Amino acid sequence: MLRRYAALPRLTGPWFLVVGALARLPVAMTPLGTMLLVTTSTGSLAQGGLATSASALGTAALAPVQGQLADRLGQRRVLLAATATTTVALVVVTVAAVLGWPLPVLLLACAVAGGSAPQVGPLARVRWISLTQARPAPLATAMSWESMVDEVTFVLGPALVGVVAATRPDATLLLAAAVVAVFGTAFAVHPTALPGHPPRAGGRDPATRVPAVLRLVLAPTVGMVGLGAFFGSSQVAVTGITTALGRPGDAGLLYAVMGIGSAVTALAVVALPAAVSARTRWTVAGAGLTAVMLGAMTVRTGGGTALALLLAGVFMGPAIVTLFSVVGELAPTRAAGTAMTLLISANVVGVAIGAAVGGAVAEALRDAGRPPALTFAVSAVATTLLTAAALLHRRRTPDPAST
Repeated sequence: MLRRYAALPRLTGPWFLVVGALARLPVAMTPLGTMLLVTTSTGSLAQGGLATSASALGTAALAPVQGQLADRLGQRRVLLAATATTTVALVVVTVAAVLGWPLPVLLLACAVAGGSAPQVGPLARVRWISLTQARPAPLATAMSWESMVDEVTFVLGPALVGVVAATRPDATLLLAAAVVAVFGTAFAVHPTALPGHPPRAGGRDPATRVPAVLRLVLAPTVGMVGLGAFFGSSQVAVTGITTALGRPGDAGLLYAVMGIGSAVTALAVVALPAAVSARTRWTVAGAGLTAVMLGAMTVRTGGGTALALLLAGVFMGPAIVTLFSVVGELAPTRAAGTAMTLLISANVVGVAIGAAVGGAVAEALRDAGRPPALTFAVSAVATTLLTAAALLHRRRTPDPAST
C-alpha cells in the first residue's frame, strides 16, 4: 500500500502534495475564523452566525461556477483570479468587522470571500484524473490521498484559528488571506494545472452546463448532501453534549477525533480488493455511519462521545473517497471541474440543513429536559439518505465522444 502512495510524487513532482495541502487550509480556517472575528468585534453571536452563513452560501452558489470556468478557460487563469479575489475579500471582512462597517457590507464581503475561495480540493482531483489517465488503481490511490488531506486540514484549520484567536481574534482571517495568497498562487501556477476545453464548434456545449453535469452525478451529489447533513447535525449534537457536561470548549477536540479516524481509513481504502465495488463501499459506509449514530444516541459522557465519533470516522473516510471517485468515473473529462465542485456545493448545503434541523431538535430536547445525544437521530436520518443515494448509482459506460 505504501508503494502506491510513494508513486504519487513521481506523477506530479515533489512539491505538489505539500502545496495542494497548504492551499486548501484557508477554506478550513474561514468558517470558525469568521465566526470568532465578527462575534468578538461586534459582541453579537447573531451577526457572527449571519457572517458565517453568508460565506457558506457564497461557496454553495459559486463553487460550481468556478469549476465550470476552470473546465472552459483553464485552471491557472481561474485560480489566480479566485486567489486574488479571496485575499482581498478576507482583508475587507476583517476591516469591516473591526471598524464596525454596516452589516450588509460585512455580509457581502463574507459572501464574496466564500464564493471566490479557490476550489483546491476538487480541482486537485481533476488533475489526478488527467495525471493517472483515469487508470483505476492509481486514481483510487490519489483520491484516497486527497480525502485524507481534506480531513487533516479540516482538523488543523480550526485548531490554528483557535491558537491565533486566543491572542488576536482580529488576525485570524488575515492569516487565512496570507496563506491563500501564497499557496493558492503556488497551486494555480503549478505545472499540473490543466488547460481549458473551449466550447465545441457551434457555441456552448450543452453537456458541460451545470444542469447537464448534475444529472450525470446526481447520485453522489445526493449522497454528499446526506453526508453534509451528517456533519452539520453531529457538530450540533457534540456541542450540546459538551455544553451539558460543562466543557463546551471540548467540542472541537472531540470532533477532531472523527477527522483523525476518517483520515486513516481514507488512506486505507486502496487496500480493499478491486472486487469490492464503489457501490458496495458506499452502501457499507452509509449503513455503518447510521448504525454508529443510532448507538451514539445513548452516550452520556465525553469518553463515550469520543468513541462514537472515532467509529464514525472509520466509515466516513471511505464514504468521502468513494463519492469523489464515483464523480470522477461519471463525469466527462471536459466537465470534471464542474462535477467535483458540485459535490462541494452539495456538502455545504447539507451542512446548513443538518445544522439548522439539528439545532432545532437540540433546543427542543433541552427544553424538554432530554439528553442532547438524542440529536444524533438527525445524523442517523442524514446517513440514511447517504445510503439510499447509493441505490441510484449506476456505473457509466465509457463514451469516447464524451471526453
